[in-house]
Amino acid sequence: MKITQQFKKNNRTFSFEFFPPKDEISAVDFGINVGQLMKLDPSFVSVTYGAGGSNQERTFGLVDYLQNRIGLNTMAHYTCVGSDSEKVRKDMTLLRDLHVDNLMLLRGDPPKGSEGFTAPENGFSHANELITFVREAFDFTVGAAAYPEKHPESPHLEHDIAMLLKKCSAGADFLITQFFFDNAAYFEFADLARKAGIDCRIIPGIIPITNYRQIKRYADMTAASFPSELLAKLEENQDNPERIYQIGIDHAIRQCVDLLESGAPGLHFYTLNKSRAAVEVFESLPRMVR
Repeated sequence: MKITQQFKKNNRTFSFEFFPPKDEISAVDFGINVGQLMKLDPSFVSVTYGAGGSNQERTFGLVDYLQNRIGLNTMAHYTCVGSDSEKVRKDMTLLRDLHVDNLMLLRGDPPKGSEGFTAPENGFSHANELITFVREAFDFTVGAAAYPEKHPESPHLEHDIAMLLKKCSAGADFLITQFFFDNAAYFEFADLARKAGIDCRIIPGIIPITNYRQIKRYADMTAASFPSELLAKLEENQDNPERIYQIGIDHAIRQCVDLLESGAPGLHFYTLNKSRAAVEVFESLPRMVR
């Protein structure tokens, strides 16, 4: 089912993001996690792949499994990295033939060791170019990425909003944000986007903090900031895994409730293939905001 069809039926969507397991043990854990999340009846799930376009085959295999064997409405991530226009066309045909209706189209991160992003010959330099190409030839629902605290490569937020408008003008049907920990950043960003003429859904991305050092590393990469009170608690308890987990869960629950009560059109959980925290946060949300 196209995610845009779900938008017509529901004011809010709740979704979860996975990446392909890297080995047999991870695959067992992944199966358990998917089973736990299935009972939440998500609006959709998304499947990403590694930096530099790695693991693409496993991504497509997992998309096929979740979509056609498990029956979850599945969105496939796809990036510009390493793909010329002919490869993009073949990959889109494959995904169409797998009965995938939904794509998250991204520029993607450059391969490890690269100083910056370089478009492949006959390929694409930006997500809006990829979106334009796909929308002209295929009938997918298309999601795109948004950055409430701006993309790390953007000189300022206004530039980032301008780039976002290009993605929407190219045909993006909705946006999912990078994770953030301060809701003010999301609402200020959404307000700027609306004033710039972006009127599609902007779904907030949430990552429950379960491992401070891991999340701090991700936050540094994405330029996501921590509210001072939250950061102080995390640093004070960084050597106490149980306490860090509870601090992270409590913050995520408060964050989600505030987002939904203030009008956010749903939530997208970055699970890191670990369902416990996402399940706990989602099930803790009052029925009135779910």
